Amino acid sequence: MPAEQVTVTVPPPPIWSSIREALRGSHQDFTKGSLNRAILLLAIPMILEMVLESLFAVVDVFWVGRLGADAIATVGLTESMLSLVMAIGFGLSLSTTAMVARRIGEKDPAGAAVAGVQAIVIGVVFSAMVGLPCLFYAPNLLRLMGASPQIVATGSGYARIALGGGGVIMMLFLNNAIFRGAGDAAIAMRLLWVSNIINLILDPCLIFGWGPFPKLGVTGAALATFTGRSIGVLYQFYRLLRGSERIRILRSQLRVNLGVLLRLLRVSLTGILQFLIAHTSWIGLVRIVSVFGSDALAGYTIAIRILIFILLPSWGLSNAAATLVGQNLGAKQPERAQISVWRTGFYNMLFLGIIGVIFLVFATPVVRLFTNDPAVVPLAATCLRILSYGNIAYAYGMVMLQAFNGAGDTVTPTWVHFFGFWLLEIPLAYFLAIPAHVGANGVYISIVVAEAAIATAGVLLFRRGRWKGQQI
Repeated sequence: MPAEQVTVTVPPPPIWSSIREALRGSHQDFTKGSLNRAILLLAIPMILEMVLESLFAVVDVFWVGRLGADAIATVGLTESMLSLVMAIGFGLSLSTTAMVARRIGEKDPAGAAVAGVQAIVIGVVFSAMVGLPCLFYAPNLLRLMGASPQIVATGSGYARIALGGGGVIMMLFLNNAIFRGAGDAAIAMRLLWVSNIINLILDPCLIFGWGPFPKLGVTGAALATFTGRSIGVLYQFYRLLRGSERIRILRSQLRVNLGVLLRLLRVSLTGILQFLIAHTSWIGLVRIVSVFGSDALAGYTIAIRILIFILLPSWGLSNAAATLVGQNLGAKQPERAQISVWRTGFYNMLFLGIIGVIFLVFATPVVRLFTNDPAVVPLAATCLRILSYGNIAYAYGMVMLQAFNGAGDTVTPTWVHFFGFWLLEIPLAYFLAIPAHVGANGVYISIVVAEAAIATAGVLLFRRGRWKGQQI
């Protein structure tokens, strides 16, 4: 008589153990085992990575806010133009994460390393093409954005460093995309600790001339951020060459592989266009808000910085979904990829929903952390409250569109962004703000409406499931 089989159920590790593993760097295969645990292990370092990235902007505006409305407006105008550089970096990062994750899911770490090298080559070329012209023509770009002569005089140095050094931001994004795609999210998080500590120390020193440092004003904020990010990029290259359990770039792989480069570039171009559409719409919104003066522009800049500080952790969750989609499609498990997206979207909705309620109630105290200007505080608080009504839409929209990107389908999100931002948001913002006489609040309302439309389209298109057959 055969012996009776006994099934032993292994309890999941305690949540604190999983959190420690996520921060230390997990060795788990994300194509197997508990999906909730996989999301947790990827999401924690990715969320912290995005929080740390947003600290650059928040720390800058915290100290620059002490210099007055013109200095804040300088940061707002420059950041709106810098968003074009970030759009290229984000677009390249999308395809890099997707291709590296797909190779890792196929158990091909050498192929993942080759893809990473090609992404770096593309990033260096784009950095030179964008950074050099911006370095010389930064004051002209500020004038083009509607800056007053006083803002141009105050902010030209800031704009030269921030825009001319935009390639450092691009490389920071790209290298972290390689780590994320490989599942080494903890490394991406830790290197940003290094960059932010340097920025936190240098920012007030260079802005106000503390100790032996020169007093550079708003220009000091750009120099501090550039220095911190540059050191972070050097650390990234060191870690890529040193290697980890999941990915290592060998010296023999430091060469152009034209086939992989062109394939990556093909996917990247629509990814870049996707973010260019989104970020140029931001420039359009800033241009409309600037019609209502420096106080309105300063209020919008502060509110957007606060919102970005909250949305970037949600981007961390979305990046976790993208990595899970890429790796599980590589492992021929499309259903596991789909479930991971729905779960991540739900968790994101809970997080941003709670934050939205907090901002609706405490908008003014939150804004006062960044400025006490009596003319700016009420404008920024109103902007923050209006934008907070769109938090649920932001939550689902970003996860769904990142899922397409993780699968290597950068075309679908590009079309969604085109219709949502260019054909809906910008015309609606102009109509409400100027012909309808709603003022700057009309711009903020248009953002909420457009994000709700984008989220709805993202959910409906994701349910169709065509992304499951995407090849990359």
